[in-house]
Amino acid sequence: MAQIQLTPAQRKDHRAEAHHLNAVVMVGSDGLTEGVKKEIDAALSAHGLIKVRVQSDDRPGRETMFQALADELDAAPIQHIGKLLVLWRPVREKDKKVSEDRMAGPRDIKVLKNSSRYGQRPEVKTLRVLGNQRLTPGGSVKRAKPKQRSVKKRAQD
Repeated sequence: MAQIQLTPAQRKDHRAEAHHLNAVVMVGSDGLTEGVKKEIDAALSAHGLIKVRVQSDDRPGRETMFQALADELDAAPIQHIGKLLVLWRPVREKDKKVSEDRMAGPRDIKVLKNSSRYGQRPEVKTLRVLGNQRLTPGGSVKRAKPKQRSVKKRAQD
């Protein structure tokens, strides 16, 4: 596979984005094994832009490792600074849609309610709130109200 070619401006933007990231994968003394490549590939698929920390002190070895990763994983080499390697690969549209279209599911919320017996400690109750429900300040669950429609729009239907 061929690595992705980027313009210097694109590379600069990706370096700026990667500045605050932590290393996702660490390459140990065994070097670039198949398991490490698989983890880097999974991280690139999930995040797009990742940092890889290499424990080796051999700078030319790290440089060849950096180029080999970019070639084999179809990624763009962004930066090699010290023992950190920054790689970027665009996230596929299919992977993006799965996370964006996902609806909110039921949530379990812990609520502190006063005891039915006066003078006792408040009780912690766990309530399940569905996607169309909300929790009131009093601690009860209410359904979401249907959207209000004007008289004119109701007449049109």
